[in-house]
Amino acid sequence: MAFVATNTQAPLGAVTTLRVVDSILNLKNSVVAWNEARVTHKVLSRLSAEQLQDIGLTRADLF
Repeated sequence: MAFVATNTQAPLGAVTTLRVVDSILNLKNSVVAWNEARVTHKVLSRLSAEQLQDIGLTRADLF
């Protein structure tokens, strides 16, 4: 079996690029989660008290 030496150092700027990309992806995921919560709240707020009760919620649970 042959031993192969590998370079364990990242190329110049690779770590910074990774951090920037991770930050952008985290921001995107946060915006998507916020929008999903906003849409869900909007839909649930349109339901009547009886409909909310059917799914085990009250109007106070929406806030």
